[in-house]
Amino acid sequence: MAVNSSKTVTDQHVNSNEAAPRPERNGSTRTSRAKASSARTSRAHTGRAQAGRAQAGPGPDGTGPAGQRPAWRHQQDLPIAGTRPSRSSTASDVVLAYLRLQAHELRSLDQAVRADEYDAVHQMRVATRRLRATLRSFGRVIPRAETTHLAGELKWLGQLLGAARDDEVLPAHLRDALRPVPDQDVIGPVHARVQGHFAPRRAAGHAEVIEALDSPRYAELMAELDLLTTSPLAGRQLGPQAGDPARDVLPKAVRKAYRQADRRMRSARRAPSGPARDVALHEARKSARRARYAAEAAALTSGKPARRFAKQMKKVQSVLGEHQDAVLARQAARDLGIGAHLAGENAFTYGLLHERERHQAGRLQAAARKTWKKASRKRRLKWLS
Repeated sequence: MAVNSSKTVTDQHVNSNEAAPRPERNGSTRTSRAKASSARTSRAHTGRAQAGRAQAGPGPDGTGPAGQRPAWRHQQDLPIAGTRPSRSSTASDVVLAYLRLQAHELRSLDQAVRADEYDAVHQMRVATRRLRATLRSFGRVIPRAETTHLAGELKWLGQLLGAARDDEVLPAHLRDALRPVPDQDVIGPVHARVQGHFAPRRAAGHAEVIEALDSPRYAELMAELDLLTTSPLAGRQLGPQAGDPARDVLPKAVRKAYRQADRRMRSARRAPSGPARDVALHEARKSARRARYAAEAAALTSGKPARRFAKQMKKVQSVLGEHQDAVLARQAARDLGIGAHLAGENAFTYGLLHERERHQAGRLQAAARKTWKKASRKRRLKWLS
């Protein structure tokens, strides 16, 4: 199940080099007063937060008090050493800085995933995708031959997380699709069947993820990732462009990823309507996602043009992700309808859902073409040349 991720590399990154406040006259006195005031404010805020936790009910996701930010979000915001390359940094410095950000993200989510906190599985899946995409996109900086095994292990983890995430999101998608359906058209125990179908699948998927996180294979994956992101560059096998300026090297790699996405969008447009086009659009989405993540890495030195390009690729990825959601929901509605029919229930509502998802997929295909055309305007691509 495709889910949009609003979190970008800039959200993960904290500028630890922000300028300190300028001193005033009688600085020591004013500083002391400011510290005392800040401490009182902090204690008051903490007290209100603790009281709110004691009094508030569960939030919309059912995992904690409404409006509270999960603890792992705060952990993600901690400064990370080695993630502030300068504009004159080499390509290897920038790529490794981005990899460090994602490695930190992956590690910080471990406990949240184990606790089955809201959105944690999705965010861990996104981190694994960013890591894999970076290793693929910048093979002339860090040779693929050096990271083939790590990329394969990240794929293994990502597939487990993806299956668990699908079983989280798909029932919610179907419930949302049922909401506008008139009561007289909801025939039989439709909501109960959706819940009964997905609840055991979700529990089994989460158990499989926990088993993976407890396995030696996962420990070895994290050790290999740490070795890549923290070991000295000296003596390491690097690519031919590792020592070149990042601002010269990385945009070219982004351009390559963009061109692949462009080819796949064209292929999807020519594909016959139906499963063939659905598959082609899913492949185009993967390429747009890869171009987005490559641009995020490049943005560490290329700045605003790269961030703007990444934002456009995110829009494409989002629309195509919604299309994939509709494809999966249509298949789920069919399967649920068959199960209802075999149980002697009326399958009308599942057919209705199937048809609605089919029309929704068609609308999203048209939206994807428009979004891609907008993202491909020359002014958005100028920085790639």
